[in-house]
Amino acid sequence: MSTSTDVTRRALLAGAGVAGIAGTVAAWPRLTGADIPGRGEDALNILIMGNSTDAAGRQQIADGFMEEHPDIPVRIQAIQAADWADFFAKVLTMVAAGTEPDIVYTATEGAQLFAERLALPLDQYVLRDAEQMRDYFEDVHPSLIEAFLYKGSLYQLPLDFNAADMYLNLDVIERNGLEMPGEDWSRDDFTELLRGMQGDATPYFWTNRLFGGIVPWLYVNDTSFLVEERASGGEELWSTFYPGETGRSGGYLWQRSNALDPRVHESFEYVRSLIEEGLAVRPEEGGGNALVGLFASGRIGSTPAGGYWVQGLAEGGMRPDQFDVQFFPRWRTQRHQFGAAGYAVMRTTKKADQAWEWIKFSSSKAAMELAFPTPATTPTRRSMVNDRFYTGTGPEHWSRFYETLDRFPTSGPIPAPPQQAAVETALIRNVSTALSGGPDGVGRALENLDEDLRAVFEEEIA
Repeated sequence: MSTSTDVTRRALLAGAGVAGIAGTVAAWPRLTGADIPGRGEDALNILIMGNSTDAAGRQQIADGFMEEHPDIPVRIQAIQAADWADFFAKVLTMVAAGTEPDIVYTATEGAQLFAERLALPLDQYVLRDAEQMRDYFEDVHPSLIEAFLYKGSLYQLPLDFNAADMYLNLDVIERNGLEMPGEDWSRDDFTELLRGMQGDATPYFWTNRLFGGIVPWLYVNDTSFLVEERASGGEELWSTFYPGETGRSGGYLWQRSNALDPRVHESFEYVRSLIEEGLAVRPEEGGGNALVGLFASGRIGSTPAGGYWVQGLAEGGMRPDQFDVQFFPRWRTQRHQFGAAGYAVMRTTKKADQAWEWIKFSSSKAAMELAFPTPATTPTRRSMVNDRFYTGTGPEHWSRFYETLDRFPTSGPIPAPPQQAAVETALIRNVSTALSGGPDGVGRALENLDEDLRAVFEEEIA
């Protein structure tokens, strides 16, 4: 099956040449029976969410892998999906029909769903090939690795990621006699900056989803709508590849609602007050596909996004000196939200060893440079996030995309348990309700959110 789609945030598919528009897309070629390398029963079947552009990017990686492994033919399928939840639903349908792939490229939103129900742990392969893999781990921030541990085991090697930083339109700032804020700016500084833009551009534009929606405001207020816990385990992985790292775990766990935490209410009320004052719009549903054009034309002053936005802005005609990126403003903390993506090996595969070879190849610097030739995402390899990568497109402070992890080591992944689809649906619905009226509606919406989340987790237990 081969179709195209607009892919939401940081769904930059390894093996694809990237052509980001609206910060939401990743490129993948349209494949036919004639051009799928290794088509047939013996091929390693790799499933990605992608569209029909840039066949050269995919072909180079497939050819490179098969040159190194001539005994492992590869078949890559691109599947159309509206978002990650839709993609995961289609993967589950394929599993139920007995037509599941060997490998699936998936983001943080589906990492625990796959780990719980669909994927094989990679620990034995990673530790067996530790010397070959050392170059990768030395180049990748440990927070990104921890995000793909689940109940003590590693299920994916992250290849690209994005943190929710704050994009600022320098044209809007200059028109209104404002200044670019410093790295230690506060929530109150942010509010005042928006007031300085009011009457000119839309000061703050955001989307209603797990990434870049309400969650960054919860994180900087030292809370979340789910109780965040850490699993035990992972000691051998940490001691092998990050011997000086302390305090790491066997992965994140989100198993209970935290919607009634007073700080959750406080965060919702702050954003509601921005809307009431005319400093922010009500959050747009979906991926915010129209956002790049509005930002590039000077009609939006600020918006949360990751490094995936750079290429889209460049293709939208925005020069690097017309925008910049700053860390998310500080509240009680300056903890950031991030999401990542990588390949998962399906439990049902009969080609686990070959699948590991694909993952190992894909995590090499050479393969990642083919996969991410333009700044339509942030590569997980620190050495790839450099001036050359952003020349002609990136803002002055492009280094903040990776520095977010260094400066704020408590930054964590999107809160995405195995029930991510139901959890995100509940969040989106109740965010819309909470922010559509007066302050009294916030409390009622959070009570409904708590009830919805409890039902999700109780159903899982039942």
